[in-house]
Amino acid sequence: MNLLMIIHDAPYGSERAYQALRLADALLKIEEDLELSVYLTADGVFCGKKGQDTPQGYYNVERMLKPILRRGTVMACRMCCAARGIREEDLLAGILVTRLGDLAELTLEADKVLVY
Repeated sequence: MNLLMIIHDAPYGSERAYQALRLADALLKIEEDLELSVYLTADGVFCGKKGQDTPQGYYNVERMLKPILRRGTVMACRMCCAARGIREEDLLAGILVTRLGDLAELTLEADKVLVY
């Protein structure tokens, strides 16, 4: 199955990104043949920022993304990054900076699309 997960929300302040990444991790553990793409857009691009420092006992989206990067594809919107002052080198290694056209193609190819 080909699954596209789009994350619009910032990593902290609400739990939408957190819940999306929890689900992505669980799906990758359950479904061996899953082709997962996570697309970070709008404030969701902050999820991919490296060097996140969270309080002891609080979830850390950077750590949550690392196992997903090993099995799936994580992309960030180029325009959204630029609008928020995030450079490609500010992102975790392995995150692809792409265009909206790439998201359009992923959407058409996906069996299911989840939006957070």
